[in-house]
Amino acid sequence: MAHVTQPVRRRHIPQRSCIACRRTDSKRALIRIVRTAQQGVQIDPTGKLAGRGAYLCQSQPCWQKAIKSSALNRALKTTLTVDELAALRAFAASLPEALESDGDEPALPG
Repeated sequence: MAHVTQPVRRRHIPQRSCIACRRTDSKRALIRIVRTAQQGVQIDPTGKLAGRGAYLCQSQPCWQKAIKSSALNRALKTTLTVDELAALRAFAASLPEALESDGDEPALPG
């Protein structure tokens, strides 16, 4: 009797949307911001902190848009404090200007 093998099952990859540009990507490719009861709003590098979360792309324009348009306030159902906004702006400044291109555009020399 012939042995029949089951097809390899593909692993599920959770998808999330950026609250600024609405681009959908894998959960790991986006940065999570979380509102916790004890520590307020903070960046969640592990994606595992308990609390209400929102996701943003890893690019400055998305972060600037989310902060300027109050999208973070709506998504986290809170009002960000001055200190929290300052911490988020400082983190955003460390991000690249734009998302990495898929190779559609030639790289600029220099």
